[in-house]
Amino acid sequence: MLPAILAYFEDLTDPRVNRTRLHPLLSLLGIALCAVLCGADSWVEIEEYGKAKQDWLTKWLHLPHGIPSHDTFARVFARLEPESLGGCLLTLNRQLATKIEKLIAIDGKYLRHSFDTAADQGPLVMLNAWASCQRLVLASIAVDTKSNEIKAIPELLALLDITGCTVTIDAMGTQKAVAAQIVEQGGDYVLALKGNQESIHTDVRLFFEHARAHRFEGVPYDSVVLTDFGHGRIETRRCFTVNLSDLQGRWADVQAVWRGLCSLICIESTRVVGEHTSTEVRYYLSTLTGGASQALRSVRSHWGVENSLHYVLDIAFNEDACRIRKDHAPVNFALLRQVALNLLRQEKTQKNGIAVKRSKAGWDDAYLFKVLDSCSQI
Repeated sequence: MLPAILAYFEDLTDPRVNRTRLHPLLSLLGIALCAVLCGADSWVEIEEYGKAKQDWLTKWLHLPHGIPSHDTFARVFARLEPESLGGCLLTLNRQLATKIEKLIAIDGKYLRHSFDTAADQGPLVMLNAWASCQRLVLASIAVDTKSNEIKAIPELLALLDITGCTVTIDAMGTQKAVAAQIVEQGGDYVLALKGNQESIHTDVRLFFEHARAHRFEGVPYDSVVLTDFGHGRIETRRCFTVNLSDLQGRWADVQAVWRGLCSLICIESTRVVGEHTSTEVRYYLSTLTGGASQALRSVRSHWGVENSLHYVLDIAFNEDACRIRKDHAPVNFALLRQVALNLLRQEKTQKNGIAVKRSKAGWDDAYLFKVLDSCSQI
């Protein structure tokens, strides 16, 4: 019996001509995904995994010519269109993501060793959409090395169903067109403000500095304070929100150009580590009207994309050290890692971390099949 995950790859278009198709594309994908789940980080390791597990793989994969060589894996994944594999990831994640309240963080991650000096290619950037509540990668696209994340964010948003979701983006994505697209797609946004939007950043900063200096006299507001302890530090976050509907049109000109803008957010973070104290103040534009607790929860959820996705890909999957770089191969390998991560997160019987789950999948074929089949348990 085939594991459930392979059904999502059945419609992929094979990039090879008929006479060179010694190994079925589905079998190549099945071996590669199993190998990545079990710790493989290169084409050579994928080939060696296949040879070591050939008897087991033959039980559910069609392998008329045995295990493909590492060169075959490299050639196929270099030519396979990332949009096709990314579409499989998107379809899978639509099944995995539940219908509870969604917080979606969008952020980019460099594939640091994907650069190719000889081909004048810099390191690629994967722009990821992260479901904070479900802890899943929803979708991912590669950013053209000659472009930037600003142009890629609308493309990524267009792939997603964000109806009823709150989308958080760092300052790079704080653009009027992005705000308008999120609202048009039925979502809310929390957009960070920094120097790239200097005018409105200055206006919001001065507004909150004046309001706080005068104890918000004449300015209706909401606030919440949250203190965290751990890892040798004490961190206190003070969040202030102001609904623009309470300001009698004083920000009407700003609302006219920032689609759906309903509130301004100020978060002051004070961190104490030993005898050292540091303070940082950040500002945001938002469509949210639920008050300071909702705003702070949304802002904090954004860091999940760094801590629970990018950090895990680097530590548990060694993504930054991966030297794959030819054509579409680095993007496709990155997508394989994301599929593997989502499957490992979906499998709930093991309570250990991702790195331990990868090791267990390599040791125990029954557990590996359970991971591969975890998307059927929805």
